[in-house]
Amino acid sequence: MASDSITSKPSITADHHHAKDDLEKSLVFDAQVLRRQSNIPQQFVWPDHEKPGVDAPELKVPVIDLGDFLSGNPAAAMEASRVVGEACKKHGFFLVANHGVDQRLIAHAHSYMDDFFQLPLPEKQKAQRKIGESCGYASSFTGRFSSKLPWKETFSFSYTAEKNSSKNIEEYCHERMGEDFAEFGKVYQNYCEAMSNLALGIMELIGMSLGVSRAHFREYFKDNDSITRLNYYPPCQKPELTLGTGPHSDPTSLTILHQDQVGGLQVLVDNEWRSISSNFDTFVINIGDTFMALSNGIFKSCLHRAVVNSQTPRKSLAFFLCPKNDKMVTPPNELVDTCNPRKYPDFTWPMLFEFTQKHYRSDMNTLEMFSNWLQENISCQRTCGLNPGTRVGQDECYGRAKMVYT
Repeated sequence: MASDSITSKPSITADHHHAKDDLEKSLVFDAQVLRRQSNIPQQFVWPDHEKPGVDAPELKVPVIDLGDFLSGNPAAAMEASRVVGEACKKHGFFLVANHGVDQRLIAHAHSYMDDFFQLPLPEKQKAQRKIGESCGYASSFTGRFSSKLPWKETFSFSYTAEKNSSKNIEEYCHERMGEDFAEFGKVYQNYCEAMSNLALGIMELIGMSLGVSRAHFREYFKDNDSITRLNYYPPCQKPELTLGTGPHSDPTSLTILHQDQVGGLQVLVDNEWRSISSNFDTFVINIGDTFMALSNGIFKSCLHRAVVNSQTPRKSLAFFLCPKNDKMVTPPNELVDTCNPRKYPDFTWPMLFEFTQKHYRSDMNTLEMFSNWLQENISCQRTCGLNPGTRVGQDECYGRAKMVYT
């Protein structure tokens, strides 16, 4: 997946920037209304080749006992790292059990999610997410796209693990939703802190599986700037026509997903869609594009999607681990040699995030296209005589590279 193999520019949809204003204003995804309609709006109907088919066979993903790994048992640690390495080289998914996260906190997080998504639409829109932002409420992607819209609502929070940082989620919920949401904000602040700690433990395991020091990636991500997203997939009377989330790879580093018992997560493995069963006692872990770059392409960021059904809402909690905003995404020296040379240029997480929010709709080619975009930035530096070591030079080239894709 080296960037020099790319022969075309990103297939950025024209509607990303040029959707008609009247369409955006008229199309509203009100789950309480649409879930009962026998015909769904055309904007939610996916092309035939992307529509969900018959029930997908189950993917047998390994279950890692994280308690054994973190207890210091050398044999358990070696076996766990071996199993995780095999899974991440093939499809990037595994489960963790005995993870140490308080089950009451998980239950509260699901309960408050239920309460929020049952609110009338105007109440939820008090926290409306703006284009380019990482936090807030979104009813499908009606403000960003005008076709292949996902059948879902989301509420996202930005989280920072840096020491002495403010309780940013509590403050955000209080500011946007009011005093009644004080406990709501506290629950998700605590949930994010628990997910960040869990992610650092998983990063020790991943470091071992890649043959670098156990502490390398834990240290790299200790001051992470991450995102938590509440996903709500309402029932759809024509589930065979739409998708809860379209095929994509996560642009972030690592996803920690907690599902309810409904199911609907599917992964593309060997050109076949496979389902991952729900288990309330485990978290689903998958590698994202940023970590694929950090591993120099050794670990895979796999294509996945979510399907919906006609009877029961599906809910999930996703924590997207991301590096600190000023951290450079570059693989450790141990993962680069003559047999496995550098596959991706250096970048920071905010650069990739902006690319996916403003210039490119995430799919299976996001990292390749982003790498190509960065290479054009580098070429600009060379041909324009700008100094990439200065902020002015970086900003000028960054701006010119963006123009190619807008």
